Amino acid sequence: MSRGQILYSNGTILTMDDDAPRAEAVLTQNDRILAAGSEADVRSQAIGDLTEFDLRGRTMMPAFIDPHGHFPDPGFIRLFRVDLAAPPRGDCADIATALQRLKVKAAQTPKGAWVMGVLFDNTAVAERRMPTRAELDSVSTDHPVWVLHASGHNGSANSYTLQQQGIHRDTPDPVGGRYGRDDETGELTGLIEGISAMGAMGDTDFLIDRERFWQGFAACREEYLAHGVTYAQNAWASMDMLAHFASLQPGDDPGIDLLLLPIGELEPALTCGPNPIDWPETPYFRLGPRKLFTDGAFQLQTAFLSAPYHNPSNPDAPCGMAYVEPSEHVRDVRKLHDLGFQIHCHCNGDAGTDMFLDAVESALETSPRDDHRHTVIHGQVLRDDQLERMVKLGVTVSFFSAHIHFWGDRHHDTFLGAERATRISPAASAERLGIRYTIHNDASVTPTRPLHLAHCAVNRLTASGRLLGEEEKISAYSALKAQTIDAAWQVFQESERGSIEAGKLADFVVLSGNPLESPAEIQDHKVLCTIRRGQCVFQASDSQVPSGEPFPDGLDQNRISAGIAEN
Repeated sequence: MSRGQILYSNGTILTMDDDAPRAEAVLTQNDRILAAGSEADVRSQAIGDLTEFDLRGRTMMPAFIDPHGHFPDPGFIRLFRVDLAAPPRGDCADIATALQRLKVKAAQTPKGAWVMGVLFDNTAVAERRMPTRAELDSVSTDHPVWVLHASGHNGSANSYTLQQQGIHRDTPDPVGGRYGRDDETGELTGLIEGISAMGAMGDTDFLIDRERFWQGFAACREEYLAHGVTYAQNAWASMDMLAHFASLQPGDDPGIDLLLLPIGELEPALTCGPNPIDWPETPYFRLGPRKLFTDGAFQLQTAFLSAPYHNPSNPDAPCGMAYVEPSEHVRDVRKLHDLGFQIHCHCNGDAGTDMFLDAVESALETSPRDDHRHTVIHGQVLRDDQLERMVKLGVTVSFFSAHIHFWGDRHHDTFLGAERATRISPAASAERLGIRYTIHNDASVTPTRPLHLAHCAVNRLTASGRLLGEEEKISAYSALKAQTIDAAWQVFQESERGSIEAGKLADFVVLSGNPLESPAEIQDHKVLCTIRRGQCVFQASDSQVPSGEPFPDGLDQNRISAGIAEN
C-alpha cells in the first residue's frame, strides 16, 4: 500500500553524513528517503499529495542501531524471569532480598518447574559474592532454582538444578569453565562459571518456547522502539534461537529489523551442510557475522588479562581465564574466515584480544581478504600496540562504553586499578589511529539506552560521578555516529541505513533537543518519536500530537498524527 510522500522540516536535522551533516528538509516515499538538503530543493522534488511533518524546532536524526546486544532477551526478563539487578541499575542490594524475590516466584510456580533469577551482580550486593547452593536450597527444594549473573558468564544453582543437570562433585571442569567447590570438603557450592560449564542454562533462550519467544519479542521491541532503536541484534544465536526467528510467517512485518549472529561453531553445517537452515525470505531478519569468544567477564574476573587483576579474587587465576585453547581458536577463526564470513569475537581482556588478533593474522596470511571487518567485541582494555595492530589487520571494534557508568568505580578500585581503569573502552585512542568503531550496551547486561550510552562515552562518568579517563572522551558527534552510520558500516549495512541520504531506509528518531549543543546533558534528551521504514512506531506518551492528518500506515495500536506538539 502506497503511503505517499512525507516532508520533514522546521527543525534541526542531523544526517550523520560527513559530506552533508545538516539538512533543512527530508522527503520520503513509502519506506525510502527520496531527498535531503535545502528545503527549497527538497520541496521541488515533491510530487502529488504531500504530508507535512512539522518538527517544530526539534531534532531529527537517523534511528539508532544496536551494534551488539541480545534481542529479545530483555523481553524475556521482563515477562518470565526474576529481576535481581543491584544498584545502580536496580534495587536488589543484598542476597537476602534476592532470596525473598525468588521465594515469591517459587510460591507462584508449579513444583518441578524452573525458578530463574537474572541480572544478579556479585560485585554490587553487600556480600560481594554469588548466592550459595545452600541459600538457593532455602528458596526451594521442589524447584530447580538458577540465578544467572548480570554478565551472563556465570550463575548459581540449587541442589535440584545440579542433580537435574548431572553435575556432581566429581564432574571435571570443562575447558573455559569451572564448577565451584568448597576448599575443605570438595562439595559443590552451586557456582557454575563459564559458558562451557553452564551449557544451555547460559543461553538467552533458556526455558523459552515458541509462544514465549514471540511474547518476549513484542515486549523487547516496544522497549527498543521507545528508545529510538530500529535495527537490533542477537549476537549469540543458537540453533533453537534461529528456529524461533525463522518461524516468522511469510509476509509478516515483525515491527523491528534484526541482525542475527549465529554461534560460530555451528558452521559450516548451518549454511553449507547437507541440511542447511531453512531461512525465511524476509527483509527484516538477516544472518550476519558469526560469533566467537576468547574470554569471560570483568565482574567475575574471567576476562583474560596480560597482567593480574588489581585485587585478584582467584589466586589460582590472577589474570582471568581463556575460554578456548589458542590453537582451537586459530582453527575456528581460520575456518570462518575461509568460508567468507565476517567474525565478531567477544574479547574483554587484552590477552583475550591478543588471541583473536593472532588468529586473524594467521587466517590472513593463508587467505588474504580485503575489507573483512572482523570485529573485537568489548575491547575494554585495548593497548595502543593492539590498536595499531588492528589498523594493519583491518580489524574494527565495538566498545562496551556503558561499563564506564555501571562498573567504572569497580574497575578503578578492584578490577584494574586507577591507571588501567582510565583506559577502559579507549574510543578516543581508536579514533586518533583512524579505527572506525562503535559503542554498545550489550543488552540485557545493561539496558538499551542509546542516549545514555552516548553520555557514557562522551563524559566518562562512573555511577559515583568519578571522571574515568579525560583523554579517552569522544565528541557527541562521534558517539552518535558510533550508533548510526558507523554501526551500519560495521556490519556492511552502510548503503541501506545509518544516515539520512537518498535511497536509504526512512528510519528516523525525533529528539527533544540537539545532543550536539549540550554534550554534558546528552542523557537528558528524550525520544519523542521513532519512525521505522516510513511509519511512526513510537510516540512519547507526554508528547501529544494535534488532531488532523493521520500519519500514514502507523502500527494499528499506535496510529498518530503528523507533527509533534509542544510538551
